[in-house]
Parts: sequence; structure tokens; C-alpha cells
Amino acid sequence: YGAKIRAPHALVMTFLFKEGSLREKLKSIAQATYTHSRNLAYFVFTYKGLMVLQSRLLGKKIPLHSFFAAFVGGWLVFGENNPINSQIIMYLLSRILFGLSRLAVEKGYVPQPKQDPFPLVAALLWGTVLWLFEYHRHTLQPSLQSSMTYLYDDSNVWHDISDFLIYNKRSTSK
Repeated sequence: YGAKIRAPHALVMTFLFKEGSLREKLKSIAQATYTHSRNLAYFVFTYKGLMVLQSRLLGKKIPLHSFFAAFVGGWLVFGENNPINSQIIMYLLSRILFGLSRLAVEKGYVPQPKQDPFPLVAALLWGTVLWLFEYHRHTLQPSLQSSMTYLYDDSNVWHDISDFLIYNKRSTSK
């Protein structure tokens, strides 16, 4: 699963934003795919192993078991701050916030919105990220910085149609 998810992403991001030879780029893609796949496999093994262990020790499964098993697995497997883990954690954070929001409404902690809050959330997120990009760029995750630089800075200069179709940043060797 990790390879299915990471390989296409790594391929696109590497060829869009990384410098280097074809060999270096392919090595980078393989390394990112391997790291993502290995980390997911280690996490699943740790999580499922701890779930079985807790269930056997207590004779039953309780909701706190999943949190504890995932907490330990998250600490051990995803605790190192590197680009792959960082991206996975950001992916999870966004989905968790949506899930907790839905759960808060479902449980009655927050009233059901009269209108779909999605447009407001989208506007707040885009407003915030572009403000950060323009005035505190260093605070953003590197791949987001690269994407936004491509979209909002590099797009200010055009050479020919290849800038639009391929990549609009000319290497200094040309």
C-alpha cells in the first residue's frame, strides 16, 4: 500500500522540483517509496501486535486499546521528523480535524451548522496559507514551499510554451 501511494507522488514531485541526474532522481523516488512502505508496515505490525497483546492480557478489547497501540506505534515508527513522516502526519492531521468536527456535531457537542461550513474553512485555509507563504515562508513545509513558489513566484516569468507544459524554471547551465 505504501508503495502504491508514495511512488506516484514521489515520481511527480521529484521530476517537478528536484535537481540532479536521472539516476539521482530515480534513487530518490525509490528511497521515498521504500521509507513510506517500510514505515507503514512497521506501524501496522506494531499496532496489530499491541492490540492482540492488550486483548489477551485483559481478556477483552476496549476503545482505549486502539489509542494506546497507535500511540506507541506512532512514537516508535513516525516519531522521527523527516520529510516522509512529516507528510504522513500532516495528511493525518487534516483528516483527524475533519473527523473530530463531524464527531462533535454527531455527539451534540457542537450544533449542526445551518449552512455547509466547507466554503468558510476553505477560505480561511487559503487565506492563511498564502499569508504564511508571502510573509513567513520559512514556516511552511518544504514541499508546500516548492509548490507555492512554482505557482506564485516562478509563474511571473515565461520564456515559451514549454514553461507552461513542462517546467518554467530554467537551469543556470543553459
